[in-house]
Amino acid sequence: MCVAKAIMIQGTMSNVGKSLICTALCRIFTQDGYKVAPFKSQNMALNSYITADGMEMGRAQVVQAEAAGKQPDVCMNPILLKPTNDNGSQVIVMGKSIGNMRAAEYYKNKRSFIPYITEAYKKLDDENDIIVIEGAGSPVEINLKENDIVNMGLAKLLRSPVLLVGDIDRGGVFAQLVGTMELLEAEERNYVKGIIINKFRGDVNLLTPGLKTLEEYCKKPVFGVVPHIECYIDDEDSLSERLFRNDIDGVIDIAIIKLKRISNFTDFAALEHIDGVSLRYIDKASKIGEPDIVIIPGTKNTVGDMLLLRQNGIEERIKQLAEKGTVIFGICGGFQMLGNTIVDSEGIETAGTYRGFGLIDMDTVFEKEKKTKRVSGRINKLDGMLKNLSDMEYCGYEIHMGKSKNDDVILSGIKNVYGTYIHGIFDKKDISEGLIKSVAEIKGIKDFKVHSSDMDEYKNQQYDILADGVRKSLDMNEIYGIIRNGV
Repeated sequence: MCVAKAIMIQGTMSNVGKSLICTALCRIFTQDGYKVAPFKSQNMALNSYITADGMEMGRAQVVQAEAAGKQPDVCMNPILLKPTNDNGSQVIVMGKSIGNMRAAEYYKNKRSFIPYITEAYKKLDDENDIIVIEGAGSPVEINLKENDIVNMGLAKLLRSPVLLVGDIDRGGVFAQLVGTMELLEAEERNYVKGIIINKFRGDVNLLTPGLKTLEEYCKKPVFGVVPHIECYIDDEDSLSERLFRNDIDGVIDIAIIKLKRISNFTDFAALEHIDGVSLRYIDKASKIGEPDIVIIPGTKNTVGDMLLLRQNGIEERIKQLAEKGTVIFGICGGFQMLGNTIVDSEGIETAGTYRGFGLIDMDTVFEKEKKTKRVSGRINKLDGMLKNLSDMEYCGYEIHMGKSKNDDVILSGIKNVYGTYIHGIFDKKDISEGLIKSVAEIKGIKDFKVHSSDMDEYKNQQYDILADGVRKSLDMNEIYGIIRNGV
């Protein structure tokens, strides 16, 4: 017997804002005094997170858990797919990798994961009043509907009512919603209790006639029009708007290399919120310019992305900048690239031995067992430009397949090249501010006052902003009624 009540958010397509609507609802229900947990049976994302007990899960459910005032729990995301190439993913089940699968293989076997899904959900069900469930992509991808475990298949399994979200900012929202409802089976339409239009800009009164027509076509009520809300919430996929920033409007210019399989770009969130800092994402050598800092982030395919950087001239440009004295910083896969060699004898990515950038004196060997753990302590003694970071307290987490010959938190290469396996290394205010202060001093900028936000406090402010905007936009009485009544 279910203890918690469920509400599920599905969308007409990817990137309609399902994750943010779920985040807002988690916050709203928590503000209203309920015990709340997020749930997504199957997530596909390269931005992941390591829980306190060393388990890996999708970033979106971490954000939703934070909004609900909960510690992230792998039960909130029992299956995580991390794409390794265009036709395959690493499969994470209950926080642990079970290896790589081609898309066809996973599709054929996905129903075998249902016991993990139901077990994870039961744990949350026993501990909460409301569970906010997030779907994935669209529920009417005809080629994928058979044996579905994340959209309508899951709604039926859990007997959860559904709210359908469409994105008006991309255009064609009426066609999105009507088309989705038309392609749903009759039983599935009964699960849909209402419609939400998301990311609206402009005068909502001009939309009213269209809403009435939409309700007539869909035979479902529109529960609200959510405006485009300016708030900062961690993203988890390559559709994130931040990956397309390229303006230089700050005193300190940071260039992030936009790798094809970039992962955990939330590592740089703290740097984005330092006054006077410009942070931009670069995928062409010609656009790098003369930054003060170049960061090579994590990736789900270190060798593949490294070879692409070699082909498109970015590696050579990074080496030129390193020679000129620019601070180069690699994280996880980006750190591995900076070494002498990467050895993949097990065929974890692509079997063979590969030449690295040669900017840090180390070699990396890929191993079958994935390292996932939370870490904390003090940074080792550093030389060169970032020596002021020595002995600072850090905390973060590791997610990687390779092992490099070093035990240092941050490893120094030549005087201005550094690397680490630690995701979230910049989340500590002292470290992020220390990095920027060092660069300002190198540039000869006097009296440069570095001020950043406490990230936990800042994130909570943003969750409140998001929740306030969504609460004002939706008919929460109707939504609570749906939760009470169920399917």
